[in-house]
Order: sequence, then structure tokens, then C-alpha cells
Amino acid sequence: ADIVQLRPMLQDYLTCGGNSSEIVDFFALNSYSWCDPSTFEASSYNMLQEYAKNFPVPIFFSETGCNVPGPRKWDDQDAIFTKPMVDDWSGAIIYEWIEEQNHYGLISYGPKGDASQPGENVFDGFTRKGTPTPISPDFDNLKAKWASMHPTGVVKKDYDPNQVSTRPCPTSTADGWWQVNGNVELPTLGETLTGTFTSQASASASPSEKPKPTTSSNRGQGGNSGNGSSSDNGSGGGSDN
Repeated sequence: ADIVQLRPMLQDYLTCGGNSSEIVDFFALNSYSWCDPSTFEASSYNMLQEYAKNFPVPIFFSETGCNVPGPRKWDDQDAIFTKPMVDDWSGAIIYEWIEEQNHYGLISYGPKGDASQPGENVFDGFTRKGTPTPISPDFDNLKAKWASMHPTGVVKKDYDPNQVSTRPCPTSTADGWWQVNGNVELPTLGETLTGTFTSQASASASPSEKPKPTTSSNRGQGGNSGNGSSSDNGSGGGSDN
């Protein structure tokens, strides 16, 4: 789950310690805070960007695409693929490819059927195979938006695989959201815990002293939890970042 109160500490925890073999290969988050019409500031994308500055591993949106009130104009893509975000973010995966009950789909494989009568290519009343039909205007709006963009990413010669994170490991917070205090060793498989876990409370909710997002990343209504690529769960756009 993507919990906005935990995100700053989680980002630090997964990339701290200075050992490249122990940090994550990438970090992805779900955000539905940009609901058209909106702005860089009103959507809290400015805060997401502030916390992603000089991030030690690739960071991208694993779900985005608020559909309230609709139709989706995809103005968030303008922000993601232009400065300042394009310098730090590696694109976004749009939620979602196929039309379902929550009406987030970009395409449909056929009319809605009876959910109580599943067929070979039907699940929960929705056909999952065949010739995709774009759902207007969301599909066309996204296609036009991506066609108008020409993002640039990191030049290969500038990539240093030996660069490791210098972020401090987060301390526990007084509000109780983050209870891991500092660089705590993770338990191994099969290990038996013999003590009681305790943590020292800290007055700081963000160990690296950067603003944290304040807007919830819940989808507008309903919903379940590469450039031009797609799958049954999402359609992605990415830069070379």
C-alpha cells in the first residue's frame, strides 16, 4: 500500500546505508492526487518532486490517472515529462489498460457481460481477449498528449553504477507512523525473535528534512490497487531516466 504519511521515511529507508547491494533497484509509487483540472502545486506534485530530487535509484509512478470528475485530460503527463520532474522521474504507468467496473480503462475488448456467467475470455463480466476498442475521449486524449511530448533522459555515459545512496536511515517518528529507528538489520528467513522491538521517538517526521506529500494518493472513485507499452493492468510511458 502507498501510505502518504510513510512515504518519505520509506523512500529513505529503502535507499539508505551506502551499500548498493542492500538498497532497492528502483522505487515506484501510486498517486491519484492530480485530478484535472489541477496544477503542479494544487496536486502536491511539487512536493513529490522535492522529495525525488537526486534520488539514488530510478523513481517512477506505478499508478496514476485520476478519473474524477472526467474526462481525463492527462495534464499530469505534462508535469512528469518536462522540467523539473523529467530530470528525476523515470515516467509513469497509467491506470489502467482494460475497462472494468471502476471505469479507469483505456480500451474495451467487448460489451459488458453477465459476471455470474464466466466464459473462456470473460472475467467478472468483462471480456479479456480480442480486438481492443479505444474508449473515448480518455484514450485519444492520452495518445495526443504523449505524441506532443519529447522527453529527454539520462545519457548512458553519465550513468555511474557504482554510485550508492548517501541518504541517512530514518529515525522513528513521534506520531507513530514510522517505528523503525535508524539502520536496523532486517530479520532473516527462519529467524526467531527473542526480544521485544522498541524504537526511540523523534520529533522529526522526515529524516532528510524535505517536505513530505500531504495529499492522499487514493484514486478518485473506485479502482483496484516504457513508452507506448501496455498490459492488462496499465499503459506505460517513460523516459530514459
